[in-house]
Amino acid sequence: MTSPIEEFFAQLGRRRHEPLLAKASGTVRFEIAQGLCTEHWYVRVDRGDLTVSRENIEADAVVRASRELFDRVASGEEYILAALLRGEVSAEGRLPLLVLFERLLPGPEAARGQRLATSGEGPLS
Repeated sequence: MTSPIEEFFAQLGRRRHEPLLAKASGTVRFEIAQGLCTEHWYVRVDRGDLTVSRENIEADAVVRASRELFDRVASGEEYILAALLRGEVSAEGRLPLLVLFERLLPGPEAARGQRLATSGEGPLS
């Protein structure tokens, strides 16, 4: 049985290209902590082309969250930017990449239609 986090990143890797990020390039490393263990997920975006790995290498932006919180993010129960504002997630580096990456995360069902309707180019694209 896979976790919501593993399912999310596996699905993201299978996409290969995401039109919502067609003007974006950069890397984001997600550090997911559970107790003393930390999982790493590395996402590279190159003008919408996506690659996902488990590498723990230098990235343009680094996001740190507990496994419990990121399970909720990956399953659409929580917004990562709201958790960041509450201090439940930490981030450093090129934070506009995190704002763009947020477009790829599921959200609560009621907000999904609105997100798709308003996901045109923004000031950080």
